Amino acid sequence: MCRSIKTLRPPALPEEATEEEIRAAALQYVRKVSGFRAPAAHNQEVFDTAVEAVTDATRALLAGLEVRGSGSSARTGA
Repeated sequence: MCRSIKTLRPPALPEEATEEEIRAAALQYVRKVSGFRAPAAHNQEVFDTAVEAVTDATRALLAGLEVRGSGSSARTGA
């Protein structure tokens, strides 16, 4: 779907994803789904709300994933 969104879990990413990486992925997703790189002023609030919701969902997903066979877990304890 979005080729510029990178995998944010081990082993693709050797350390925990940063907040900046998580938010960037969320922003790319919302841009792709909405079809807007930058929303018009009348859509800015709903666009920003969606980015925050996807950021939160991504953070929760990464915190809950258990990666087996890599010798470590993707759980961040957050």
